[in-house]
Amino acid sequence: MKKLQRRRFLQLAATAAALPAVSRIARADTYPSRPVRIVVGFPPGSATDIDMRLIAAPLGQKLGQEFIVDNRPGAGSNLAAEIVSRAAPDGYTLLAMTVTNAVNATLYQNLSFDIQKDIVPVISTFTSPNTLVVNPSVPAKTLAEFVAYAKANPGKINYASFGVGSAPNMNGELLKLTAGIDLVHVPYRQSPVPDLLSGQVQAFFGPMPITIALVKSGKLRALAVSSAKRSDALPDVPAVAEFYPGFDANIWHGIGAPKGTPKDIVATLNKEINVILAAPDTKEKFTKIGGSALGGTPEDYGKFIAAEVVKWGKVIKAANIKPVAEH
Repeated sequence: MKKLQRRRFLQLAATAAALPAVSRIARADTYPSRPVRIVVGFPPGSATDIDMRLIAAPLGQKLGQEFIVDNRPGAGSNLAAEIVSRAAPDGYTLLAMTVTNAVNATLYQNLSFDIQKDIVPVISTFTSPNTLVVNPSVPAKTLAEFVAYAKANPGKINYASFGVGSAPNMNGELLKLTAGIDLVHVPYRQSPVPDLLSGQVQAFFGPMPITIALVKSGKLRALAVSSAKRSDALPDVPAVAEFYPGFDANIWHGIGAPKGTPKDIVATLNKEINVILAAPDTKEKFTKIGGSALGGTPEDYGKFIAAEVVKWGKVIKAANIKPVAEH
Protein backbone atom coordinates (compact mmCIF):
# COMPACT_ATOMS: atom_id res chain seq x y z
CA MET A 1 0.00 0.00 0.00
CA LYS A 2 2.81 2.34 0.92
CA LYS A 3 4.60 1.53 -2.35
CA LEU A 4 1.43 2.38 -4.31
CA GLN A 5 1.04 5.68 -2.45
CA ARG A 6 4.70 6.53 -3.07
CA ARG A 7 4.37 5.68 -6.77
CA ARG A 8 1.22 7.83 -7.01
CA PHE A 9 3.00 10.73 -5.29
CA LEU A 10 5.95 10.53 -7.69
CA GLN A 11 3.59 10.50 -10.67
CA LEU A 12 1.77 13.59 -9.40
CA ALA A 13 5.06 15.37 -8.70
CA ALA A 14 6.32 14.63 -12.19
CA THR A 15 3.07 15.89 -13.70
CA ALA A 16 3.22 19.10 -11.66
CA ALA A 17 6.82 19.74 -12.69
CA ALA A 18 5.84 19.48 -16.35
CA LEU A 19 2.92 21.93 -16.05
CA PRO A 20 4.91 25.18 -16.48
CA ALA A 21 6.43 23.92 -19.72
CA VAL A 22 3.06 22.71 -20.97
CA SER A 23 1.39 26.00 -20.07
CA ARG A 24 4.09 27.96 -21.91
CA ILE A 25 3.58 25.87 -25.02
CA ALA A 26 -0.19 26.20 -24.79
CA ARG A 27 0.06 29.96 -24.22
CA ALA A 28 2.24 30.45 -27.29
CA ASP A 29 -0.04 28.25 -29.39
CA THR A 30 -3.29 29.87 -28.29
CA TYR A 31 -2.29 33.55 -28.10
CA PRO A 32 -4.33 35.51 -28.80
CA SER A 33 -7.56 33.86 -27.77
CA ARG A 34 -9.49 37.16 -27.56
CA PRO A 35 -9.23 40.68 -29.01
CA VAL A 36 -6.08 42.71 -28.32
CA ARG A 37 -6.08 46.47 -27.92
CA ILE A 38 -3.32 48.81 -29.00
CA VAL A 39 -3.49 51.99 -26.92
CA VAL A 40 -2.59 55.13 -28.91
CA GLY A 41 -1.81 58.33 -27.02
CA PHE A 42 -3.01 60.60 -29.82
CA PRO A 43 -6.36 61.24 -31.54
CA PRO A 44 -7.63 59.50 -34.67
CA GLY A 45 -5.91 60.79 -37.80
CA SER A 46 -2.58 61.36 -36.06
CA ALA A 47 0.55 59.78 -37.52
CA THR A 48 0.73 57.20 -34.72
CA ASP A 49 -2.91 56.32 -35.24
CA ILE A 50 -2.44 55.89 -39.00
CA ASP A 51 0.60 53.65 -38.51
CA MET A 52 -1.09 51.42 -35.96
CA ARG A 53 -4.20 50.96 -38.07
CA LEU A 54 -2.09 49.89 -41.04
CA ILE A 55 -0.53 47.20 -38.85
CA ALA A 56 -3.53 46.20 -36.71
CA ALA A 57 -5.71 44.93 -39.56
CA PRO A 58 -3.22 42.48 -41.12
CA LEU A 59 -1.98 41.43 -37.68
CA GLY A 60 -5.51 40.49 -36.70
CA GLN A 61 -5.89 38.47 -39.87
CA LYS A 62 -2.64 36.60 -39.26
CA LEU A 63 -3.35 35.80 -35.60
CA GLY A 64 -7.09 35.21 -35.88
CA GLN A 65 -8.21 37.87 -33.41
CA GLU A 66 -9.09 41.54 -33.78
CA PHE A 67 -6.40 44.07 -32.87
CA ILE A 68 -8.32 47.18 -31.78
CA VAL A 69 -6.77 50.65 -31.93
CA ASP A 70 -7.83 52.43 -28.73
CA ASN A 71 -7.22 56.19 -28.90
CA ARG A 72 -6.48 57.65 -25.47
CA PRO A 73 -5.03 61.13 -26.03
CA GLY A 74 -4.03 63.13 -22.99
CA ALA A 75 -1.09 64.43 -20.96
CA GLY A 76 1.25 64.40 -23.93
CA SER A 77 0.71 60.64 -24.53
CA ASN A 78 1.47 59.88 -20.87
CA LEU A 79 -2.12 58.79 -20.26
CA ALA A 80 -1.82 55.96 -22.78
CA ALA A 81 1.57 54.89 -21.44
CA GLU A 82 0.24 54.85 -17.87
CA ILE A 83 -2.77 52.75 -18.89
CA VAL A 84 -0.52 50.14 -20.48
CA SER A 85 2.05 50.18 -17.67
CA ARG A 86 -0.74 49.26 -15.24
CA ALA A 87 -2.38 46.66 -17.48
CA ALA A 88 -2.11 42.92 -16.96
CA PRO A 89 1.09 41.63 -18.58
CA ASP A 90 -0.71 39.09 -20.72
CA GLY A 91 -0.26 40.47 -24.23
CA TYR A 92 -3.81 41.80 -24.55
CA THR A 93 -2.95 45.46 -23.93
CA LEU A 94 -0.17 46.99 -26.03
CA LEU A 95 1.25 50.50 -26.29
CA ALA A 96 1.72 52.39 -29.55
CA MET A 97 5.09 53.94 -28.74
CA THR A 98 6.41 57.16 -30.26
CA VAL A 99 9.34 59.53 -30.01
CA THR A 100 7.20 61.49 -27.52
CA ASN A 101 7.56 58.66 -25.00
CA ALA A 102 11.34 59.11 -25.14
CA VAL A 103 10.96 62.88 -24.78
CA ASN A 104 8.64 62.58 -21.79
CA ALA A 105 11.16 60.48 -19.86
CA THR A 106 13.10 63.70 -19.26
CA LEU A 107 10.37 66.31 -19.66
CA TYR A 108 8.18 64.99 -16.82
CA GLN A 109 9.82 64.46 -13.45
CA ASN A 110 6.95 62.80 -11.59
CA LEU A 111 5.60 60.13 -13.92
CA SER A 112 4.05 57.08 -12.27
CA PHE A 113 5.91 54.83 -14.71
CA ASP A 114 9.32 54.50 -16.34
CA ILE A 115 9.04 54.00 -20.09
CA GLN A 116 12.22 51.91 -20.16
CA LYS A 117 11.52 49.81 -17.08
CA ASP A 118 7.75 49.38 -17.11
CA ILE A 119 7.22 48.89 -20.85
CA VAL A 120 8.81 45.96 -22.69
CA PRO A 121 9.90 46.81 -26.25
CA VAL A 122 8.27 44.54 -28.83
CA ILE A 123 9.20 46.01 -32.20
CA SER A 124 9.89 49.26 -34.04
CA THR A 125 7.42 49.78 -36.85
CA PHE A 126 7.72 53.06 -38.71
CA THR A 127 9.88 56.13 -39.22
CA SER A 128 9.24 59.32 -41.12
CA PRO A 129 10.60 62.85 -41.24
CA ASN A 130 8.62 65.78 -40.01
CA THR A 131 8.03 68.47 -42.60
CA LEU A 132 8.43 72.14 -41.83
CA VAL A 133 5.37 73.59 -43.56
CA VAL A 134 4.07 77.13 -43.59
CA ASN A 135 0.87 78.85 -44.57
CA PRO A 136 1.28 80.29 -48.10
CA SER A 137 0.93 83.80 -46.64
CA VAL A 138 4.36 83.48 -45.01
CA PRO A 139 6.85 85.39 -47.19
CA ALA A 140 9.43 82.61 -47.29
CA LYS A 141 9.85 79.98 -49.98
CA THR A 142 13.02 78.38 -48.60
CA LEU A 143 14.34 77.50 -45.15
CA ALA A 144 17.02 80.17 -45.49
CA GLU A 145 14.36 82.80 -46.22
CA PHE A 146 12.27 81.53 -43.28
CA VAL A 147 15.21 81.86 -40.89
CA ALA A 148 16.02 85.34 -42.21
CA TYR A 149 12.38 86.38 -41.84
CA ALA A 150 12.24 84.98 -38.30
CA LYS A 151 15.41 86.86 -37.34
CA ALA A 152 13.96 90.09 -38.73
CA ASN A 153 10.66 89.48 -36.89
CA PRO A 154 11.56 87.84 -33.56
CA GLY A 155 8.58 86.43 -31.66
CA LYS A 156 6.15 87.15 -34.49
CA ILE A 157 5.99 83.69 -36.08
CA ASN A 158 3.79 81.14 -34.34
CA TYR A 159 4.46 77.44 -34.81
CA ALA A 160 1.94 74.76 -33.88
CA SER A 161 2.38 71.38 -32.23
CA PHE A 162 0.37 68.58 -30.65
CA GLY A 163 1.47 69.77 -27.21
CA VAL A 164 4.57 70.31 -25.12
CA GLY A 165 6.99 67.45 -25.71
CA SER A 166 5.36 66.28 -28.94
CA ALA A 167 7.58 65.66 -31.96
CA PRO A 168 6.53 68.92 -33.71
CA ASN A 169 7.36 70.84 -30.52
CA MET A 170 10.76 69.19 -30.16
CA ASN A 171 11.56 69.78 -33.84
CA GLY A 172 10.60 73.42 -33.50
CA GLU A 173 12.74 73.90 -30.40
CA LEU A 174 15.68 72.12 -32.02
CA LEU A 175 15.42 74.46 -35.03
CA LYS A 176 15.24 77.48 -32.73
CA LEU A 177 18.42 76.37 -30.97
CA THR A 178 20.21 75.44 -34.17
CA ALA A 179 19.30 78.51 -36.24
CA GLY A 180 19.20 81.01 -33.38
CA ILE A 181 15.66 82.21 -34.04
CA ASP A 182 12.72 83.17 -31.83
CA LEU A 183 9.46 81.37 -32.65
CA VAL A 184 6.34 81.24 -30.46
CA HIS A 185 5.11 77.76 -29.62
CA VAL A 186 1.33 77.22 -29.79
CA PRO A 187 0.37 73.77 -28.42
CA TYR A 188 -2.86 72.11 -29.56
CA ARG A 189 -4.80 69.26 -27.98
CA GLN A 190 -6.28 68.31 -31.33
CA SER A 191 -5.01 68.80 -34.86
CA PRO A 192 -3.60 72.27 -35.56
CA VAL A 193 -4.09 71.83 -39.31
CA PRO A 194 -7.36 73.85 -39.56
CA ASP A 195 -5.73 76.87 -37.89
CA LEU A 196 -2.62 76.40 -40.03
CA LEU A 197 -4.70 76.43 -43.21
CA SER A 198 -6.58 79.54 -42.09
CA GLY A 199 -3.39 81.36 -41.10
CA GLN A 200 -4.10 81.50 -37.35
CA VAL A 201 -0.68 79.89 -36.92
CA GLN A 202 2.02 80.23 -39.54
CA ALA A 203 4.26 77.17 -39.25
CA PHE A 204 4.18 73.50 -38.26
CA PHE A 205 6.85 70.81 -38.11
CA GLY A 206 4.22 68.21 -38.97
CA PRO A 207 4.54 64.45 -39.38
CA MET A 208 4.66 63.66 -43.09
CA PRO A 209 1.65 61.29 -42.96
CA ILE A 210 -0.40 64.37 -42.04
CA THR A 211 1.27 67.03 -44.19
CA ILE A 212 2.17 65.30 -47.45
CA ALA A 213 -1.25 65.56 -49.11
CA LEU A 214 -1.57 69.22 -48.09
CA VAL A 215 1.84 69.99 -49.56
CA LYS A 216 1.12 68.18 -52.83
CA SER A 217 -2.21 69.99 -53.18
CA GLY A 218 -0.54 73.37 -52.65
CA LYS A 219 -2.48 74.20 -49.51
CA LEU A 220 0.74 74.36 -47.47
CA ARG A 221 4.31 75.17 -48.51
CA ALA A 222 7.05 72.74 -47.49
CA LEU A 223 10.38 74.33 -46.61
CA ALA A 224 12.38 71.37 -45.29
CA VAL A 225 12.25 67.87 -43.86
CA SER A 226 13.71 66.94 -40.49
CA SER A 227 15.57 63.79 -41.60
CA ALA A 228 19.32 63.73 -42.26
CA LYS A 229 18.63 63.29 -45.98
CA ARG A 230 15.81 64.21 -48.35
CA SER A 231 12.69 62.08 -48.41
CA ASP A 232 11.80 60.08 -51.51
CA ALA A 233 8.20 61.14 -50.92
CA LEU A 234 9.10 64.84 -51.37
CA PRO A 235 12.41 64.73 -53.25
CA ASP A 236 12.37 68.45 -54.13
CA VAL A 237 12.17 69.50 -50.48
CA PRO A 238 15.62 69.87 -48.87
CA ALA A 239 16.61 68.44 -45.52
CA VAL A 240 17.28 70.86 -42.67
CA ALA A 241 20.68 69.17 -42.45
CA GLU A 242 21.62 70.67 -45.82
CA PHE A 243 21.60 74.05 -44.07
CA TYR A 244 22.50 72.91 -40.56
CA PRO A 245 24.66 69.75 -40.64
CA GLY A 246 23.78 67.19 -37.98
CA PHE A 247 20.10 68.10 -37.74
CA ASP A 248 18.23 64.79 -37.65
CA ALA A 249 14.85 64.50 -35.97
CA ASN A 250 12.63 61.80 -37.43
CA ILE A 251 9.43 60.65 -35.82
CA TRP A 252 9.26 56.95 -35.06
CA HIS A 253 6.69 54.47 -33.85
CA GLY A 254 6.76 51.04 -32.34
CA ILE A 255 4.91 48.68 -30.05
CA GLY A 256 5.51 47.93 -26.39
CA ALA A 257 3.87 45.76 -23.73
CA PRO A 258 3.59 45.87 -19.93
CA LYS A 259 6.60 44.73 -17.94
CA GLY A 260 6.35 41.01 -17.23
CA THR A 261 4.67 40.10 -20.50
CA PRO A 262 5.82 36.53 -21.29
CA LYS A 263 8.75 36.35 -23.68
CA ASP A 264 6.95 33.87 -25.92
CA ILE A 265 4.10 36.33 -26.46
CA VAL A 266 6.57 39.14 -27.22
CA ALA A 267 8.33 36.78 -29.63
CA THR A 268 5.04 35.89 -31.36
CA LEU A 269 4.12 39.53 -31.85
CA ASN A 270 7.61 40.44 -33.01
CA LYS A 271 7.71 37.60 -35.53
CA GLU A 272 4.31 38.30 -37.07
CA ILE A 273 4.74 42.08 -37.21
CA ASN A 274 8.15 41.67 -38.85
CA VAL A 275 6.45 39.62 -41.56
CA ILE A 276 3.83 42.33 -42.06
CA LEU A 277 6.43 45.11 -42.21
CA ALA A 278 8.45 43.20 -44.80
CA ALA A 279 5.43 42.69 -47.08
CA PRO A 280 5.51 44.75 -50.31
CA ASP A 281 1.99 46.11 -49.78
CA THR A 282 2.87 47.41 -46.29
CA LYS A 283 6.02 49.06 -47.58
CA GLU A 284 4.01 50.67 -50.37
CA LYS A 285 1.40 52.01 -47.92
CA PHE A 286 4.10 53.48 -45.68
CA THR A 287 5.90 55.02 -48.66
CA LYS A 288 2.69 56.75 -49.75
CA ILE A 289 2.47 58.52 -46.39
CA GLY A 290 6.13 59.52 -46.52
CA GLY A 291 7.68 56.93 -44.23
CA SER A 292 9.50 53.63 -44.08
CA ALA A 293 8.72 50.31 -42.43
CA LEU A 294 11.23 49.28 -39.79
CA GLY A 295 11.17 45.99 -37.87
CA GLY A 296 13.93 44.13 -36.05
CA THR A 297 14.34 42.52 -32.65
CA PRO A 298 12.93 43.68 -29.31
CA GLU A 299 16.52 44.12 -28.09
CA ASP A 300 17.39 46.45 -30.95
CA TYR A 301 14.27 48.49 -30.31
CA GLY A 302 15.12 48.77 -26.61
CA LYS A 303 18.61 50.10 -27.41
CA PHE A 304 17.13 52.61 -29.85
CA ILE A 305 14.65 53.91 -27.26
CA ALA A 306 17.46 54.35 -24.72
CA ALA A 307 19.48 56.39 -27.23
CA GLU A 308 16.45 58.57 -28.04
CA VAL A 309 15.86 59.28 -24.33
CA VAL A 310 19.42 60.58 -24.06
CA LYS A 311 19.23 62.58 -27.32
CA TRP A 312 16.02 64.44 -26.51
CA GLY A 313 16.96 64.85 -22.86
CA LYS A 314 19.83 67.06 -24.03
CA VAL A 315 17.50 69.19 -26.18
CA ILE A 316 15.00 69.62 -23.33
CA LYS A 317 17.72 70.82 -20.97
CA ALA A 318 19.36 73.09 -23.55
CA ALA A 319 16.05 74.72 -24.51
CA ASN A 320 14.79 74.71 -20.88
CA ILE A 321 11.48 73.15 -21.96
CA LYS A 322 8.95 72.63 -19.17
CA PRO A 323 5.61 70.82 -19.08
CA VAL A 324 2.57 73.11 -19.26
CA ALA A 325 1.75 72.48 -15.59
CA GLU A 326 5.15 73.85 -14.55
CA HIS A 327 4.82 77.18 -16.40
